[in-house]
Amino acid sequence: MTAPFWKTKTLDEMTQAEWESLCDGCGRCCLHKLREEETDILSFTNVSCRLLNTEDCQCSDYANRFAKVPDCVQLTPVVLREIDWLPPSCAYRLLEEGKDLPSWHPLVSGDPATVITSGASAAGRVINERDAGPLEHHVVDWPAQMPRVRPPRRKRAKR
Repeated sequence: MTAPFWKTKTLDEMTQAEWESLCDGCGRCCLHKLREEETDILSFTNVSCRLLNTEDCQCSDYANRFAKVPDCVQLTPVVLREIDWLPPSCAYRLLEEGKDLPSWHPLVSGDPATVITSGASAAGRVINERDAGPLEHHVVDWPAQMPRVRPPRRKRAKR
């Protein structure tokens, strides 16, 4: 049995399809962040980009996101090494740091829904930027932390 591509290739060696498949769709990177000018301290908010569907954390216009949101970052291996704001659960960050993908990642679990059912996703926990008001009112800690993964629900036996 051969090892999965993310264990045998560097990020630079991956095909475009392999690279894209690393994104688990959690939506954490699509949250607005604030950086204190004097201290350079980074804070996450629970305010999402206007294109992010807050219920399933999918981009509503992925193909045109750079045209519609000029500050949307196109993640590449080079850019990845230059930024410091990806959440600690991000597959790109984990692999760059020499770590493995978590059990809830769709490439590991085989099920895209595990990102949401595990509690790793921002789904249902964020507000769209169009409805938020001042970002300073929405600073939260959870996007900067590894998710505390909920165990899978067990089905009750029928009586």
